[in-house]
Amino acid sequence: MDSVQLNQLADRIDGAFGSDMPFTDRTLSDGDIDTLNRVFSDAGYQRYLQDQVNRQIIRDYLTNAVLLNIISDEQLERLTAHAGSTEGRSELSLYMLMSSVEQAGNLPLGPQPEPLQSLNRRPGGPPHLNLIRS
Repeated sequence: MDSVQLNQLADRIDGAFGSDMPFTDRTLSDGDIDTLNRVFSDAGYQRYLQDQVNRQIIRDYLTNAVLLNIISDEQLERLTAHAGSTEGRSELSLYMLMSSVEQAGNLPLGPQPEPLQSLNRRPGGPPHLNLIRS
C-alpha cells in the first residue's frame, strides 16, 4: 500500500470482524439503552477501556516472556514498575505490540514515561499520527 487513510483501513478491518457480539443475554429497555449510550460515549469510559486493553496486552506479553524464560526477575520487576501509571502502560503496550516476546528484555523504556497529550482533533476530521523521534 502506498498511501493509507487510517479511517478507511480501520473500517476495512472492522468490517472483516462481522457484527458485534451482544454484551447481554436479556432484552434492554429504552432507558437501559439511553444509559448505556451515555456511558459508552463518555470520554472517561473510552480512557478506561483503552487502559484495560493496555493492561491485557502487558499481562499477556509478560506472562509469555516469563513462561518462555526470556526475561529475568529483575527485568520483570523493571517492566512491571513501569506499568504503574497510565502513561507507563500506554508506552509499554505500544512497544509490546511492536515487538516479539523474544525482545522483552530489550524494550527501550525510559526511566519515567512522558505524560500523554490529547490530540486536537476537529469533529469529523480524519485520524492522524504524529511521529516522535527519540
